[in-house]
Amino acid sequence: MAIPHAQPLDVISVRPLGEALDQAVSTSLLKTDRLQLLHLVLRAHQDQPQHHVALECSIHCLEGDVEVVMPGGTRRLGPGQLVVLPGGQPHALRARSDSAVLVTLLLDHGDAGDAGGAGAQRLQGSPGGTTAG
Repeated sequence: MAIPHAQPLDVISVRPLGEALDQAVSTSLLKTDRLQLLHLVLRAHQDQPQHHVALECSIHCLEGDVEVVMPGGTRRLGPGQLVVLPGGQPHALRARSDSAVLVTLLLDHGDAGDAGGAGAQRLQGSPGGTTAG
């Protein structure tokens, strides 16, 4: 069964979940031929393994405390902070507390590259799974 996605021009809420964060799961919010929005929910001390995507992506911390770990260093993100990664940049995500992030992926004809990025994993708790940012 396909994951229902929002459509262009739909209003999508990405506000902090607050107390509902502990029950939330990661979801793909929107996917077009050129863009995908992922709402990732990470539990404290949960890591997303190192991977990369072909084109640029942004990782925007909506709530919590997340580290973007790269071979050249780590960027720590708190609520309202984001980082833009160049295409091909190896990275992993590490949640220091229960967190939610909005990942924006640029796609090439609906593909993030290398089956969603080399080393990409299915999102935990996501029906059908998608790739992490």
